[in-house]
Amino acid sequence: MSIAHTARSRQDRPGRVVGVLALAGMSAAFMQTLLIPIQGELPRLLDASREDTAWVITITLLVSAVFTPISGRLGDMFGKRRVALVLMGMLVLGSLVAVFSATVVPLIVGRGLQGLGMGVIPLGISIVRDVVPVDRLGSSVALVSATLGVGAALGLPVSAFVTEHFDWHVLFWVAAALGLVVLILIAWLVPESRARTGGRIDVIGVLGLAMGLSGVLLAISRGNEWGWFSLPTLGLLFGGTFVLLVWGWLELRIPAPLVDLRVNARGPVLMTNLASVAMGFALFTSQIAFPQLLVIPVDAGGTGVSLLQASLVLMPSGLVMLAMSPVAGRVERRWGAQPLLVVSSLVIALGYAVAMLAPVQIWSILLVNLLIGVGIGLGFAAMPTLIMRSVPTSATGAANGFNTLMRSLGTATASAVIATVLAGSIAGSAEGHAGALYPTTGAFQLAFLLGLIAALACAVLSALIPRQMDPPRDVESLPGPA
Repeated sequence: MSIAHTARSRQDRPGRVVGVLALAGMSAAFMQTLLIPIQGELPRLLDASREDTAWVITITLLVSAVFTPISGRLGDMFGKRRVALVLMGMLVLGSLVAVFSATVVPLIVGRGLQGLGMGVIPLGISIVRDVVPVDRLGSSVALVSATLGVGAALGLPVSAFVTEHFDWHVLFWVAAALGLVVLILIAWLVPESRARTGGRIDVIGVLGLAMGLSGVLLAISRGNEWGWFSLPTLGLLFGGTFVLLVWGWLELRIPAPLVDLRVNARGPVLMTNLASVAMGFALFTSQIAFPQLLVIPVDAGGTGVSLLQASLVLMPSGLVMLAMSPVAGRVERRWGAQPLLVVSSLVIALGYAVAMLAPVQIWSILLVNLLIGVGIGLGFAAMPTLIMRSVPTSATGAANGFNTLMRSLGTATASAVIATVLAGSIAGSAEGHAGALYPTTGAFQLAFLLGLIAALACAVLSALIPRQMDPPRDVESLPGPA
Protein backbone atom coordinates (compact mmCIF):
# COMPACT_ATOMS: atom_id res chain seq x y z
CA MET A 1 0.00 0.00 0.00
CA SER A 2 1.41 3.41 -0.95
CA ILE A 3 2.11 6.15 1.57
CA ALA A 4 -0.40 8.41 -0.18
CA HIS A 5 -3.11 5.74 0.02
CA THR A 6 -2.34 5.16 3.71
CA ALA A 7 -2.58 8.87 4.53
CA ARG A 8 -5.83 9.15 2.54
CA SER A 9 -7.35 6.15 4.33
CA ARG A 10 -6.52 7.72 7.69
CA GLN A 11 -8.32 10.92 6.76
CA ASP A 12 -11.34 8.86 5.68
CA ARG A 13 -11.68 7.69 9.29
CA PRO A 14 -11.92 10.91 11.31
CA GLY A 15 -13.93 9.13 14.03
CA ARG A 16 -10.96 6.91 14.85
CA VAL A 17 -8.66 9.92 14.94
CA VAL A 18 -10.96 11.74 17.36
CA GLY A 19 -11.21 8.63 19.54
CA VAL A 20 -7.43 8.31 19.73
CA LEU A 21 -7.01 12.00 20.57
CA ALA A 22 -9.69 11.77 23.27
CA LEU A 23 -7.95 8.74 24.79
CA ALA A 24 -4.67 10.67 24.70
CA GLY A 25 -6.24 13.61 26.52
CA MET A 26 -7.81 11.40 29.19
CA SER A 27 -4.52 9.58 29.71
CA ALA A 28 -2.68 12.87 30.23
CA ALA A 29 -5.35 14.26 32.57
CA PHE A 30 -5.29 10.99 34.55
CA MET A 31 -1.75 11.88 35.66
CA GLN A 32 -3.17 14.84 37.60
CA THR A 33 -5.10 12.59 40.04
CA LEU A 34 -2.81 9.57 39.89
CA LEU A 35 -1.41 9.97 43.42
CA ILE A 36 -4.36 11.64 45.15
CA PRO A 37 -5.42 8.45 47.04
CA ILE A 38 -1.97 8.08 48.66
CA GLN A 39 -0.96 11.73 48.92
CA GLY A 40 -1.08 11.64 52.73
CA GLU A 41 1.03 8.47 52.87
CA LEU A 42 3.84 9.65 50.61
CA PRO A 43 6.11 10.82 53.49
CA ARG A 44 6.04 7.30 54.95
CA LEU A 45 6.34 5.51 51.61
CA LEU A 46 9.28 7.64 50.46
CA ASP A 47 10.88 8.21 53.88
CA ALA A 48 10.85 11.96 53.27
CA SER A 49 9.37 15.08 54.82
CA ARG A 50 5.90 16.29 53.89
CA GLU A 51 7.51 19.41 52.46
CA ASP A 52 9.55 17.31 50.02
CA THR A 53 6.77 14.92 49.02
CA ALA A 54 4.47 17.84 48.23
CA TRP A 55 6.66 18.43 45.18
CA VAL A 56 5.52 15.08 43.79
CA ILE A 57 2.09 16.68 43.27
CA THR A 58 3.22 20.25 42.57
CA ILE A 59 5.75 19.45 39.86
CA THR A 60 3.14 17.86 37.59
CA LEU A 61 0.97 20.97 37.87
CA LEU A 62 3.89 23.29 37.12
CA VAL A 63 5.26 21.35 34.15
CA SER A 64 1.84 20.85 32.55
CA ALA A 65 0.94 24.55 32.95
CA VAL A 66 4.25 25.81 31.59
CA PHE A 67 4.64 23.42 28.66
CA THR A 68 1.04 23.33 27.44
CA PRO A 69 1.25 26.67 25.54
CA ILE A 70 4.84 25.85 24.52
CA SER A 71 3.82 22.50 23.04
CA GLY A 72 0.99 24.19 21.15
CA ARG A 73 3.42 26.61 19.53
CA LEU A 74 5.86 23.79 18.71
CA GLY A 75 3.00 21.89 17.10
CA ASP A 76 2.22 24.85 14.86
CA MET A 77 5.89 25.06 13.88
CA PHE A 78 6.98 21.44 13.44
CA GLY A 79 3.77 19.41 13.14
CA LYS A 80 1.15 18.66 15.76
CA ARG A 81 1.29 14.87 15.38
CA ARG A 82 5.08 14.85 15.73
CA VAL A 83 5.00 16.93 18.92
CA ALA A 84 2.14 14.83 20.33
CA LEU A 85 4.25 11.69 19.82
CA VAL A 86 7.16 13.30 21.67
CA LEU A 87 4.93 14.36 24.57
CA MET A 88 3.41 10.89 24.95
CA GLY A 89 6.89 9.43 24.79
CA MET A 90 7.92 11.70 27.68
CA LEU A 91 4.83 10.58 29.62
CA VAL A 92 5.78 6.92 29.16
CA LEU A 93 9.40 7.67 30.13
CA GLY A 94 8.28 9.55 33.23
CA SER A 95 6.02 6.68 34.25
CA LEU A 96 8.89 4.19 33.94
CA VAL A 97 11.18 6.45 35.98
CA ALA A 98 8.49 6.58 38.68
CA VAL A 99 8.03 2.79 38.58
CA PHE A 100 11.60 2.27 39.78
CA SER A 101 11.62 5.20 42.22
CA ALA A 102 12.17 4.36 45.86
CA THR A 103 13.04 7.90 46.97
CA VAL A 104 11.49 11.28 46.44
CA VAL A 105 13.92 12.87 43.93
CA PRO A 106 13.54 10.38 41.05
CA LEU A 107 9.80 10.30 41.66
CA ILE A 108 9.68 14.09 41.28
CA VAL A 109 11.61 13.77 38.00
CA GLY A 110 9.22 11.11 36.73
CA ARG A 111 6.17 13.13 37.71
CA GLY A 112 7.59 16.17 35.94
CA LEU A 113 7.98 14.17 32.74
CA GLN A 114 4.40 12.92 33.12
CA GLY A 115 3.22 16.53 33.28
CA LEU A 116 4.44 17.11 29.72
CA GLY A 117 1.62 14.89 28.48
CA MET A 118 -1.01 17.58 29.13
CA GLY A 119 0.14 19.31 25.98
CA VAL A 120 -1.62 16.67 23.86
CA ILE A 121 -5.03 18.17 24.74
CA PRO A 122 -4.62 21.50 22.86
CA LEU A 123 -2.69 19.69 20.13
CA GLY A 124 -5.55 17.20 19.81
CA ILE A 125 -8.09 20.00 19.49
CA SER A 126 -6.00 21.58 16.73
CA ILE A 127 -5.61 18.26 14.89
CA VAL A 128 -9.38 17.78 15.03
CA ARG A 129 -9.77 21.10 13.24
CA ASP A 130 -7.60 19.77 10.41
CA VAL A 131 -9.17 16.34 9.86
CA VAL A 132 -12.85 16.43 10.88
CA PRO A 133 -15.63 17.56 8.50
CA VAL A 134 -17.41 20.78 9.40
CA ASP A 135 -20.68 19.10 10.37
CA ARG A 136 -18.91 16.95 13.00
CA LEU A 137 -16.36 19.50 14.19
CA GLY A 138 -18.33 20.82 17.17
CA SER A 139 -18.97 17.46 18.82
CA SER A 140 -15.41 16.27 18.08
CA VAL A 141 -13.84 19.35 19.62
CA ALA A 142 -16.19 18.94 22.59
CA LEU A 143 -15.04 15.37 23.16
CA VAL A 144 -11.31 16.13 23.06
CA SER A 145 -11.64 19.33 25.08
CA ALA A 146 -13.69 17.66 27.83
CA THR A 147 -10.94 15.12 28.48
CA LEU A 148 -9.27 17.68 30.76
CA GLY A 149 -12.05 17.05 33.27
CA VAL A 150 -12.99 13.51 32.24
CA GLY A 151 -9.52 12.07 32.82
CA ALA A 152 -9.40 13.39 36.35
CA ALA A 153 -12.92 12.18 37.17
CA LEU A 154 -12.45 8.70 35.76
CA GLY A 155 -8.86 8.36 36.95
CA LEU A 156 -9.62 8.82 40.64
CA PRO A 157 -11.55 5.53 41.12
CA VAL A 158 -8.89 3.66 39.13
CA SER A 159 -6.16 5.09 41.36
CA ALA A 160 -8.13 4.36 44.51
CA PHE A 161 -8.77 0.74 43.47
CA VAL A 162 -5.14 0.09 42.51
CA THR A 163 -3.70 1.57 45.68
CA GLU A 164 -6.22 -0.30 47.81
CA HIS A 165 -5.29 -3.72 46.37
CA PHE A 166 -1.72 -3.42 45.04
CA ASP A 167 1.64 -1.78 45.67
CA TRP A 168 1.56 1.92 44.80
CA HIS A 169 4.18 1.45 42.04
CA VAL A 170 1.54 -0.43 40.06
CA LEU A 171 -0.08 2.95 39.39
CA PHE A 172 2.88 3.90 37.24
CA TRP A 173 2.89 0.56 35.43
CA VAL A 174 -0.73 1.31 34.50
CA ALA A 175 0.23 4.83 33.41
CA ALA A 176 3.15 3.55 31.31
CA ALA A 177 1.02 0.90 29.60
CA LEU A 178 -1.76 3.41 28.88
CA GLY A 179 0.71 5.93 27.50
CA LEU A 180 2.37 3.32 25.29
CA VAL A 181 -0.97 2.25 23.82
CA VAL A 182 -1.82 5.89 23.04
CA LEU A 183 1.62 6.46 21.52
CA ILE A 184 1.16 3.52 19.14
CA LEU A 185 -2.36 4.60 18.19
CA ILE A 186 -1.26 8.16 17.42
CA ALA A 187 1.58 6.89 15.24
CA TRP A 188 -0.81 4.51 13.45
CA LEU A 189 -4.03 6.46 12.98
CA VAL A 190 -3.43 10.21 13.37
CA PRO A 191 -2.32 12.03 10.19
CA GLU A 192 0.17 14.87 10.24
CA SER A 193 -1.21 18.38 9.92
CA ARG A 194 -0.59 20.25 6.68
CA ALA A 195 -0.60 23.70 8.32
CA ARG A 196 2.80 24.72 9.71
CA THR A 197 4.37 28.07 10.45
CA GLY A 198 8.03 27.04 10.54
CA GLY A 199 10.52 29.48 12.05
CA ARG A 200 12.78 29.33 15.07
CA ILE A 201 11.98 28.52 18.68
CA ASP A 202 11.48 31.68 20.74
CA VAL A 203 14.01 30.83 23.47
CA ILE A 204 13.44 34.07 25.36
CA GLY A 205 9.70 33.48 25.28
CA VAL A 206 10.07 29.91 26.53
CA LEU A 207 12.38 30.89 29.41
CA GLY A 208 10.35 33.94 30.37
CA LEU A 209 7.03 32.09 30.38
CA ALA A 210 8.53 29.17 32.33
CA MET A 211 10.08 31.42 35.00
CA GLY A 212 7.08 33.70 35.38
CA LEU A 213 4.43 30.97 35.49
CA SER A 214 6.53 28.83 37.84
CA GLY A 215 6.80 31.70 40.31
CA VAL A 216 3.09 32.55 40.26
CA LEU A 217 1.87 28.94 40.34
CA LEU A 218 4.30 27.96 43.09
CA ALA A 219 3.05 30.84 45.21
CA ILE A 220 -0.56 29.84 44.57
CA SER A 221 -0.10 26.11 45.10
CA ARG A 222 2.16 26.30 48.16
CA GLY A 223 0.91 29.51 49.75
CA ASN A 224 -1.42 27.65 52.10
CA GLU A 225 1.51 25.63 53.44
CA TRP A 226 4.15 28.35 53.50
CA GLY A 227 1.82 31.13 54.65
CA TRP A 228 0.23 33.64 52.29
CA PHE A 229 2.22 36.56 53.70
CA SER A 230 5.50 34.70 54.10
CA LEU A 231 8.59 35.93 52.27
CA PRO A 232 8.84 32.91 49.90
CA THR A 233 5.18 33.20 48.85
CA LEU A 234 5.21 36.95 48.29
CA GLY A 235 8.62 36.82 46.63
CA LEU A 236 7.53 34.16 44.15
CA LEU A 237 4.18 35.83 43.49
CA PHE A 238 5.51 39.33 42.81
CA GLY A 239 8.69 38.06 41.18
CA GLY A 240 6.76 35.79 38.83
CA THR A 241 4.32 38.58 38.00
CA PHE A 242 7.18 40.96 37.20
CA VAL A 243 8.84 38.37 34.96
CA LEU A 244 5.54 37.82 33.11
CA LEU A 245 5.16 41.57 32.54
CA VAL A 246 8.68 41.82 31.12
CA TRP A 247 8.02 38.66 29.09
CA GLY A 248 4.88 40.22 27.61
CA TRP A 249 6.72 43.40 26.71
CA LEU A 250 9.40 41.39 24.92
CA GLU A 251 6.89 39.10 23.15
CA LEU A 252 5.25 42.15 21.56
CA ARG A 253 8.60 43.05 19.99
CA ILE A 254 9.62 39.62 18.64
CA PRO A 255 8.72 38.85 14.99
CA ALA A 256 7.69 35.23 15.71
CA PRO A 257 6.79 35.11 19.44
CA LEU A 258 6.00 32.01 21.47
CA VAL A 259 2.57 33.48 22.29
CA ASP A 260 1.10 36.06 19.94
CA LEU A 261 -0.29 38.46 22.52
CA ARG A 262 -1.92 40.62 19.86
CA VAL A 263 -4.02 37.68 18.72
CA ASN A 264 -4.84 36.78 22.32
CA ALA A 265 -5.83 40.39 23.01
CA ARG A 266 -8.63 40.22 20.42
CA GLY A 267 -12.00 40.64 22.12
CA PRO A 268 -13.39 37.12 21.57
CA VAL A 269 -10.10 35.43 22.50
CA LEU A 270 -9.46 37.59 25.56
CA MET A 271 -12.97 37.22 26.99
CA THR A 272 -13.00 33.47 26.28
CA ASN A 273 -9.69 33.03 28.12
CA LEU A 274 -10.94 35.03 31.11
CA ALA A 275 -14.11 32.91 31.17
CA SER A 276 -11.89 29.82 31.03
CA VAL A 277 -10.13 30.85 34.25
CA ALA A 278 -13.49 31.19 35.99
CA MET A 279 -14.77 27.86 34.67
CA GLY A 280 -11.54 26.14 35.70
CA PHE A 281 -12.05 27.50 39.22
CA ALA A 282 -15.65 26.29 39.27
CA LEU A 283 -14.62 22.82 38.07
CA PHE A 284 -11.86 22.26 40.60
CA THR A 285 -13.87 23.59 43.54
CA SER A 286 -16.04 20.49 43.34
CA GLN A 287 -13.03 18.20 42.88
CA ILE A 288 -11.44 19.56 46.07
CA ALA A 289 -14.54 19.84 48.27
CA PHE A 290 -16.65 16.79 47.47
CA PRO A 291 -14.04 14.04 47.98
CA GLN A 292 -13.39 15.43 51.46
CA LEU A 293 -17.08 15.85 52.25
CA LEU A 294 -17.82 12.28 51.22
CA VAL A 295 -15.14 10.63 53.38
CA ILE A 296 -15.77 12.74 56.50
CA PRO A 297 -17.67 10.75 59.17
CA VAL A 298 -21.41 11.31 59.46
CA ASP A 299 -21.02 12.75 62.96
CA ALA A 300 -18.73 15.44 61.52
CA GLY A 301 -21.17 16.40 58.76
CA GLY A 302 -20.05 14.09 55.93
CA THR A 303 -21.26 10.77 54.53
CA GLY A 304 -18.54 8.51 55.97
CA VAL A 305 -17.76 6.46 52.83
CA SER A 306 -14.33 5.13 51.81
CA LEU A 307 -12.14 6.87 49.25
CA LEU A 308 -12.95 4.22 46.64
CA GLN A 309 -16.69 4.61 47.27
CA ALA A 310 -16.34 8.39 47.13
CA SER A 311 -14.55 8.21 43.79
CA LEU A 312 -17.33 5.97 42.42
CA VAL A 313 -19.90 8.57 43.49
CA LEU A 314 -17.95 11.28 41.67
CA MET A 315 -17.14 9.22 38.57
CA PRO A 316 -20.52 9.70 36.79
CA SER A 317 -19.73 13.39 36.32
CA GLY A 318 -16.88 12.36 34.03
CA LEU A 319 -19.18 10.08 32.07
CA VAL A 320 -21.68 12.93 31.71
CA MET A 321 -18.92 15.15 30.29
CA LEU A 322 -18.35 12.55 27.60
CA ALA A 323 -22.08 12.19 26.94
CA MET A 324 -22.40 15.96 26.44
CA SER A 325 -20.05 15.95 23.44
CA PRO A 326 -22.65 15.18 20.74
CA VAL A 327 -25.21 17.38 22.52
CA ALA A 328 -22.76 20.27 22.61
CA GLY A 329 -22.04 19.85 18.91
CA ARG A 330 -25.71 20.06 17.98
CA VAL A 331 -26.41 23.02 20.28
CA GLU A 332 -23.33 24.87 19.00
CA ARG A 333 -24.36 24.41 15.37
CA ARG A 334 -27.86 25.69 16.05
CA TRP A 335 -27.32 28.49 18.57
CA GLY A 336 -23.60 29.24 18.46
CA ALA A 337 -20.67 28.70 20.82
CA GLN A 338 -21.11 31.89 22.82
CA PRO A 339 -24.68 31.16 24.03
CA LEU A 340 -23.56 27.59 24.74
CA LEU A 341 -20.84 28.89 27.07
CA VAL A 342 -23.33 31.13 28.88
CA VAL A 343 -25.78 28.26 29.39
CA SER A 344 -23.06 25.91 30.57
CA SER A 345 -21.94 28.41 33.20
CA LEU A 346 -25.51 28.80 34.48
CA VAL A 347 -25.87 25.00 34.74
CA ILE A 348 -22.73 24.87 36.91
CA ALA A 349 -24.08 27.74 39.02
CA LEU A 350 -27.32 25.78 39.49
CA GLY A 351 -25.29 22.83 40.70
CA TYR A 352 -23.56 24.87 43.38
CA ALA A 353 -26.87 26.46 44.41
CA VAL A 354 -28.28 22.96 44.96
CA ALA A 355 -25.15 22.05 46.94
CA MET A 356 -25.73 24.97 49.30
CA LEU A 357 -29.42 24.19 49.84
CA ALA A 358 -29.66 20.38 49.78
CA PRO A 359 -28.80 18.14 52.76
CA VAL A 360 -25.43 16.38 52.73
CA GLN A 361 -26.38 13.00 51.31
CA ILE A 362 -24.82 10.76 48.68
CA TRP A 363 -27.75 11.39 46.31
CA SER A 364 -27.44 15.18 46.61
CA ILE A 365 -23.68 15.13 45.99
CA LEU A 366 -24.24 12.83 43.01
CA LEU A 367 -26.88 15.20 41.61
CA VAL A 368 -24.69 18.26 42.05
CA ASN A 369 -21.73 16.59 40.36
CA LEU A 370 -23.92 15.50 37.47
CA LEU A 371 -25.05 19.11 36.97
CA ILE A 372 -21.45 20.32 37.13
CA GLY A 373 -20.44 17.58 34.69
CA VAL A 374 -23.13 18.71 32.23
CA GLY A 375 -21.96 22.31 32.53
CA ILE A 376 -18.28 21.46 32.12
CA GLY A 377 -18.98 19.18 29.16
CA LEU A 378 -20.88 21.96 27.37
CA GLY A 379 -18.48 24.74 28.39
CA PHE A 380 -15.29 22.92 27.46
CA ALA A 381 -16.86 22.33 24.03
CA ALA A 382 -17.63 25.99 23.47
CA MET A 383 -14.28 27.51 24.49
CA PRO A 384 -11.97 25.98 21.86
CA THR A 385 -14.56 26.65 19.15
CA LEU A 386 -14.63 30.33 20.11
CA ILE A 387 -10.83 30.40 20.11
CA MET A 388 -10.39 28.68 16.75
CA ARG A 389 -12.90 30.94 15.03
CA SER A 390 -10.94 33.99 16.13
CA VAL A 391 -7.30 33.10 15.38
CA PRO A 392 -5.36 32.32 12.20
CA THR A 393 -5.28 28.68 11.14
CA SER A 394 -1.52 28.62 11.61
CA ALA A 395 -1.88 29.62 15.29
CA THR A 396 -4.52 27.17 16.51
CA GLY A 397 -2.03 25.04 18.47
CA ALA A 398 -0.57 27.98 20.36
CA ALA A 399 -3.98 29.58 20.93
CA ASN A 400 -5.55 26.37 22.25
CA GLY A 401 -2.47 25.80 24.41
CA PHE A 402 -2.86 29.25 25.93
CA ASN A 403 -6.56 28.63 26.53
CA THR A 404 -5.76 25.33 28.26
CA LEU A 405 -3.24 27.24 30.38
CA MET A 406 -6.00 29.63 31.43
CA ARG A 407 -8.16 26.69 32.54
CA SER A 408 -5.19 25.29 34.47
CA LEU A 409 -4.64 28.66 36.12
CA GLY A 410 -8.24 28.56 37.31
CA THR A 411 -7.89 25.03 38.68
CA ALA A 412 -4.62 25.88 40.43
CA THR A 413 -6.19 28.94 42.02
CA ALA A 414 -9.21 26.92 43.14
CA SER A 415 -6.95 24.26 44.63
CA ALA A 416 -5.18 26.85 46.77
CA VAL A 417 -8.23 28.92 47.73
CA ILE A 418 -10.58 26.03 48.55
CA ALA A 419 -7.86 24.20 50.48
CA THR A 420 -7.28 27.39 52.50
CA VAL A 421 -11.00 27.77 53.20
CA LEU A 422 -11.40 24.16 54.35
CA ALA A 423 -8.19 24.14 56.39
CA GLY A 424 -8.97 27.47 58.01
CA SER A 425 -12.19 26.25 59.65
CA ILE A 426 -11.67 23.00 61.51
CA ALA A 427 -14.23 21.27 63.71
CA GLY A 428 -13.47 18.87 66.54
CA SER A 429 -13.10 15.14 66.24
CA ALA A 430 -16.07 13.01 65.33
CA GLU A 431 -17.25 10.27 67.68
CA GLY A 432 -14.99 7.25 67.29
CA HIS A 433 -12.35 9.28 65.44
CA ALA A 434 -10.32 10.76 68.26
CA GLY A 435 -7.52 13.05 67.13
CA ALA A 436 -8.94 13.57 63.63
CA LEU A 437 -10.06 17.11 62.75
CA TYR A 438 -12.47 17.95 59.95
CA PRO A 439 -13.62 21.12 58.13
CA THR A 440 -16.85 22.62 59.40
CA THR A 441 -20.13 22.68 57.51
CA GLY A 442 -19.73 26.44 57.19
CA ALA A 443 -16.39 25.96 55.43
CA PHE A 444 -17.97 23.71 52.82
CA GLN A 445 -20.81 26.19 52.36
CA LEU A 446 -18.26 28.94 51.73
CA ALA A 447 -16.45 26.72 49.22
CA PHE A 448 -19.72 26.10 47.36
CA LEU A 449 -20.45 29.83 47.42
CA LEU A 450 -17.08 30.54 45.82
CA GLY A 451 -17.82 27.93 43.14
CA LEU A 452 -21.19 29.60 42.53
CA ILE A 453 -19.55 33.02 42.21
CA ALA A 454 -16.96 31.64 39.77
CA ALA A 455 -19.69 30.06 37.63
CA LEU A 456 -21.70 33.29 37.56
CA ALA A 457 -18.54 35.25 36.69
CA CYS A 458 -17.99 32.84 33.81
CA ALA A 459 -21.56 33.46 32.63
CA VAL A 460 -21.08 37.24 32.71
CA LEU A 461 -17.73 37.08 30.89
CA SER A 462 -19.24 34.72 28.32
CA ALA A 463 -22.12 37.09 27.70
CA LEU A 464 -19.58 39.84 26.94
CA ILE A 465 -17.90 37.83 24.16
CA PRO A 466 -18.68 39.60 20.86
CA ARG A 467 -21.25 37.64 18.87
CA GLN A 468 -20.23 39.02 15.47
CA MET A 469 -16.51 38.36 15.21
CA ASP A 470 -14.16 39.79 12.60
CA PRO A 471 -11.87 36.82 11.97
CA PRO A 472 -8.24 37.21 10.87
CA ARG A 473 -7.63 37.21 7.14
CA ASP A 474 -6.48 33.59 6.92
CA VAL A 475 -9.36 32.11 8.94
CA GLU A 476 -12.37 30.53 7.27
CA SER A 477 -15.82 31.01 8.80
CA LEU A 478 -15.63 27.53 10.26
CA PRO A 479 -12.45 25.52 9.81
CA GLY A 480 -12.43 21.98 8.53
CA PRO A 481 -10.48 19.72 6.19
CA ALA A 482 -10.08 20.78 2.61
